[in-house]
Amino acid sequence: MEKYSQYRDRGSGIAPFFPIPTQPSGIYLPLHIFLFLFRLPLLLTVTLSYFIVLQWLPIGSLGKKACLWSILGVPGVWWIDLQIDGVRKGYVLLSTSTLLTPGTSHLTPHTAHSSLAKHHKDRFPQPSSIIASSSTSPIDALYLAAIFDPIFTASYPTTRQVQRITLLQALLRTFSHPQSTPPPNTPLTDLTTLLKAHPTRVIVVFPECTTTNGRGILQFSPSLLTAPPTTKIFPLSLRYTPGDITTAVPGAYFSFLWNLLSKPTHCIRVRIAENVYNTPTTTTTTMAARVARSSYATNFLDTLQDDTGSSSTDTLLGSEEGDGGLAVPITADERRVLDKVAEALARLGRVKRVGLGVKEKAEFVRAWTRQRRRG
Repeated sequence: MEKYSQYRDRGSGIAPFFPIPTQPSGIYLPLHIFLFLFRLPLLLTVTLSYFIVLQWLPIGSLGKKACLWSILGVPGVWWIDLQIDGVRKGYVLLSTSTLLTPGTSHLTPHTAHSSLAKHHKDRFPQPSSIIASSSTSPIDALYLAAIFDPIFTASYPTTRQVQRITLLQALLRTFSHPQSTPPPNTPLTDLTTLLKAHPTRVIVVFPECTTTNGRGILQFSPSLLTAPPTTKIFPLSLRYTPGDITTAVPGAYFSFLWNLLSKPTHCIRVRIAENVYNTPTTTTTTMAARVARSSYATNFLDTLQDDTGSSSTDTLLGSEEGDGGLAVPITADERRVLDKVAEALARLGRVKRVGLGVKEKAEFVRAWTRQRRRG
């Protein structure tokens, strides 16, 4: 891998673009082949049924979420390890797909998340809030859609605006080549406009703009800076066990399906950080005096975490490094907002931030593709 050393982070040596190797099947190869051949037609049937027919029918949000959980259930993605900053672990049963609260029994994954949202509204994404999610796999979008029924967006490092995309587009983007700029004639908007138009929905932003293998946090797009100052931004990290269902390299359809369908089960490790506001210099007191409660009050303000409570994760980038490679100029205060979200994602994922971004990944993909063709 020495030929790809320039695509490692210079400070840490982390390589966020390399595919994660799959463990050899060994004596379990016949079982893995059987699972793959048995599940593949089921997955194709359930997936195509939803995207071609069911999503257009008036089955409601719960009906759509049930269909999405069925898609996740076919390959055995039913173990959800959920943890939220500020919520004692007694309320979340780790390494299972259920939530336990005192006096309750096992619940379904959707019911578990709904119950958690009711108990901890200020710490769980609610309508009119924003999720800043890591991006490593197509499962990211499926899980977020199954839980939050959000509006997905695509970010680019060269603009503060975002492109509204569908769930299917969000899935396909995890297999596509990284893009520094929006395609020509792409309709763009900003987060404030989206929130005003859809006050009952959660907005999902992938600020890294492209997928990684989950071993580092890339430089951010400035798209989060268009969020209203009173809107909660929840950093959310998704990691997988086994980790080989990430799609860091574009076009890896077969390897993804093999890794997904040939294993008996998969676990999603979900971590949600305390919310961040797009107001780096605003204190809790001034924010509380500035915001009036409404029917969506819990989504605009409950408490604002003090800057001293931000992540202590050892990071590789800092505000003093200017724009950190961004093509869009940003101020020092705006850099602090992006840093807080990036540091939270790094801490949640137990990884480091890296000095790489969409440009470096595009160069890596070209080099990787040339080498594969020669091989």
